[in-house]
Amino acid sequence: MAFTISGVSGITGLNLTTTQPAPPPPVYLWSWGGNSYGKLGLGNTTNYSSPKQIGALTTWSLLAAGGSFGAAIKTDGTMWAWGANGQGSLGIGDATNRSSPVQIGALTTWSTIDAGFRHSAAIKTDGTMWSWGQGGYGRLGLGDTANRSSPTQIGALTTWSKVSASVDSSGSFCAAIKTDGTLWTLGRNGAGRLGLGNSGAGTDRSSPVQVGALTTWLNVSAGYAFCAAIKTDGTMWSWGQNAFGNLGLGNTTYFSSPVQIGALTTWSKVSAGQHHGAAIKTDGTLWAWGFNNSSQLGQGNTTNRSSPVQIGALTTWSTVSGRNSHCAAIKTDGTLWVWGENSYGRLGLGNTTNQNSPTQVGALTTWLSISAGLYHTLAIG
Repeated sequence: MAFTISGVSGITGLNLTTTQPAPPPPVYLWSWGGNSYGKLGLGNTTNYSSPKQIGALTTWSLLAAGGSFGAAIKTDGTMWAWGANGQGSLGIGDATNRSSPVQIGALTTWSTIDAGFRHSAAIKTDGTMWSWGQGGYGRLGLGDTANRSSPTQIGALTTWSKVSASVDSSGSFCAAIKTDGTLWTLGRNGAGRLGLGNSGAGTDRSSPVQVGALTTWLNVSAGYAFCAAIKTDGTMWSWGQNAFGNLGLGNTTYFSSPVQIGALTTWSKVSAGQHHGAAIKTDGTLWAWGFNNSSQLGQGNTTNRSSPVQIGALTTWSTVSGRNSHCAAIKTDGTLWVWGENSYGRLGLGNTTNQNSPTQVGALTTWLSISAGLYHTLAIG
């Protein structure tokens, strides 16, 4: 028998209780380490050796730590920046430093951003790519070397999906991937860091140039004068400067075109830093290689390695960032771990002592993303 209930008055024996989904946990923005120019976004220039919350907002979704500034995107698609602004690196139309987050324009269509040494690059939801800040070596990809203090579109394409800006103080560059899986680079080309098969004077590029002809690039990370990237088949590749074995190829030979690191097909994430690299495999293991003067390889020593070596034996690592001489990583349980150089308290451990293996930051299990800057660190959690 079918019937319709138009009201509930007088009805007994009927349980109408529903379980409402729990609200999402708050997502805060945190910073610690050196605070010159106000790059921690805390409204001052005081260094902090433990994580400090930036404001009270809980709507942050993505962040990037640059040379002396920071940038982030909120869940509403707005973009914000703070810190050093001498070359317009904050993108807010002037050259005045800011010690607290300031919105870049009024748009709500930003999807991803990466911060370089004194410049940034970002992609909108429509697939267009934009840049601003210091333009030396053509690192903004705008066909010249002029600085820009506001976001300026790179070409007219709407097919950009990922971008990485180097924190290399000797002359930054960018690498980007399109939706078709092609890889592109721009900026300074010393040591063959653009991967174009050449290097040196006269080979810099002020507009994006395709690296080879492959359409299988998945992720890319621009380090100090070198790049590391992962293809859709799980192989890992590198090119550029290799003085400390930072290409992970078992030698110290420079390469101006992508060369495969080993033969494994199980790499999933990579971060290129200051003459070293760190990566995570699909099995959740964490690996590092290259320069190790501050124990940034997490091996318990200061010995350089020219091939990837596993950090510990855990299989629970989910993300890693190692853009300077320190590294930070998050496990699948939401805990945050750091190692390497700790000047200015950049490791967030309440001191300035270097750590030669991963050490947990506090006891929180709510960390979501991490970005290691030049002398500071930013995190969302």
